[in-house]
Amino acid sequence: AIELHFQTVTCEGSQAKLQCGQILVIHRADYGRHDQTTCSNLQSDCMLRDVLCSSPESIKVVAESCNGKNSCTISATSSVFGNPCFGTYKYLEVDYTCQFQSATCEGSQANLQCDKGWVLVIHGADYGRHDKTTCSAGRPASQLQVVQCSSPTSNDVVAKSCNGKNSCTVSASNSVFGDPCFGTYKYLEVVYTCQCKYLKPGVSSSRPQGPVSCRFRYHPGSTHPV
Repeated sequence: AIELHFQTVTCEGSQAKLQCGQILVIHRADYGRHDQTTCSNLQSDCMLRDVLCSSPESIKVVAESCNGKNSCTISATSSVFGNPCFGTYKYLEVDYTCQFQSATCEGSQANLQCDKGWVLVIHGADYGRHDKTTCSAGRPASQLQVVQCSSPTSNDVVAKSCNGKNSCTVSASNSVFGDPCFGTYKYLEVVYTCQCKYLKPGVSSSRPQGPVSCRFRYHPGSTHPV
């Protein structure tokens, strides 16, 4: 697994390139200026004075462009976000996480794991079948026909087995989830993220907390996590 929380800063006129191995989830975005040092190279003092500058469209624009994708590119420009402060050189800040999504065929085991110092947070789980292609190799057509099949215990079983742990193993089997559609070959889908285990209760994971290993990989002026 990789560290899944990221923060990027992209100077005005450049492009923010967000990338995940899995699914992007945008938590915060802000196009404007909040200090006099970020993206200040070669800029005159008058271009850096307004530090109470923020485009109200920021989160909507970035979320609509990126949520649910494994990568996206957004221009840090006033033509995209509007101009919240004329005469000020701005930048785009984005906080995001990467969700993992796994699919485990019936009879196999789902192995979920985070980096050291991080714990699993289950966002959804489903044991059943919702299409004719997933886990279909070598299976007769008769075992793939039912595509509205879901075990109602899926989420509770996986959450109880995995939430708060660094890693867990769950069997994709009828003995664990029950058989929601007899005669159909099923699979277990799980959507999850990794959260720093040192976060205090009620503290958002969109801000650095705890030891360095749990902080954002962040480099001012960069469009990529480092």
